[in-house]
Amino acid sequence: MGQKRPRRSSVRESLTAMNVSDVKRSWLPPLIYLSYNVLTFVGLFLVNAAAVSWLFVLPVAAQEAAQHPYLLVFFLGILPAAFLLGVLLMPAGIYLRFKRQSKEGIQAREFAPLGWENREFRRTASFIVLATGCNVLVGGYFSQRTVHFMDSAGFCSTTCHSMSPEYAAYQESAHFNIACVQCHIGSGRRAYMGAKLNGLRQVTATVFRNYPKPIPTPLENLRPAREICESCHWPRKFSGVQLRVFDHFAADSANSHTQTVLALSVGGGPVATGIHGFHVAPGIAIEFATDPARREIYWVRYIDAQGSATEYAVAGWDAAKREQVEFRTMDCLDCHTRPSHRFQLPERALDEAMALGTVDRKLPWIKQKGLEILRTANDNGDAAHLNIAAALTRFYETEFAGVYRSRTEAVESTATQLAAIYNRNVFPDMGVSWGTYPDNSGHSDFVGCFRCHGSAMRSEDGRSITRDCTACHRILALREAEPDILEQLGIRQ
Repeated sequence: MGQKRPRRSSVRESLTAMNVSDVKRSWLPPLIYLSYNVLTFVGLFLVNAAAVSWLFVLPVAAQEAAQHPYLLVFFLGILPAAFLLGVLLMPAGIYLRFKRQSKEGIQAREFAPLGWENREFRRTASFIVLATGCNVLVGGYFSQRTVHFMDSAGFCSTTCHSMSPEYAAYQESAHFNIACVQCHIGSGRRAYMGAKLNGLRQVTATVFRNYPKPIPTPLENLRPAREICESCHWPRKFSGVQLRVFDHFAADSANSHTQTVLALSVGGGPVATGIHGFHVAPGIAIEFATDPARREIYWVRYIDAQGSATEYAVAGWDAAKREQVEFRTMDCLDCHTRPSHRFQLPERALDEAMALGTVDRKLPWIKQKGLEILRTANDNGDAAHLNIAAALTRFYETEFAGVYRSRTEAVESTATQLAAIYNRNVFPDMGVSWGTYPDNSGHSDFVGCFRCHGSAMRSEDGRSITRDCTACHRILALREAEPDILEQLGIRQ
């Protein structure tokens, strides 16, 4: 007969056999023993990572919360969630190992006292030290990088929201170096919470793809201009005259070049002259009634610097009409409707590209053919590029074979620029085409200023809002081939 095997008992039995005083004195060794499992180690790592990251983020949160609204999402959301998950995983791992060993009837053992000779204690302590070192070196760095990434335009437009058109326009704007959150999230807890709740709704819509196309301009949620624009631009300091030169190219074989030169009276400051002077000088207020899209204006009350008010209204303006409109006090965004997300019409975009030389104006009929291709294209991204290049190449190979053979590179680079113009302004998958988003600054591309200045509104005594061009600008040259004024100023292009 072989030697009788010793009776196997569970860890539960071993612990039960201990008297109360023994358990009180020796609870830590069995805990360390049972903690030696993957699940508990993962929990330890998460708790450690969250705690270390918290220490790195806390100084940033105290100093930069106003400049980084998304900081609180990371500080009050992501880190606590990671910490809580780790806290839950640690006892879960201990419990599961205890249950597994009890079920398997593993032989009881003497739990080694805590010390470096204890294998479980030694490896657990080493893991905590190594995890802390890694989290300090890596986690601390990436915690702050995460905070700044969550404030970036790329995070807002490509990670959280389906805003490829807005992001493309933003990359070409004068505000490219200004983070989205600086304009779209107000200061204070109420504005922050409102933005976050709205953001959650938008993220849900993005995940389930049930958002409108095109995405409407959020007119009802826009912050007042005094909180956005006037944090950098101060209306009382706007003054002077700006020289503006507009290039035009005709739809003929030579792409004939002409220029319009304007002296734009910006005005402003304490004097009520010029564009800003008439609209935002001290004491001046403009109230108006408009449709929900702010495309049409039905009634205006103009209060001058002396406090005298004049009302203008379209015919038929009555109480019934008043119930269907929005009443506003005019601010910057009523004219500068798309300061950071401006989309161009094909004529304007092509003229600018030809003036800059990115579209070769020496190619015959490029203005006419370029416009035709831009207006008829209906693809997205790379497909649009391929089809535009194919259409332009086919045109010159067929109609101007000699030009194509001698200037193949110019045709190819021009096709690339046409595709770039198209892909900056047209997004068929998002329902965005030419003119989807009007820009009401000026009046050459969209109705803009003429919503008031060219409208049928009249005062009670029959006066209309001025239509005098010289109130805003002086025309120094109108579509002239070589304007003398540019020669006189020494800036002929």
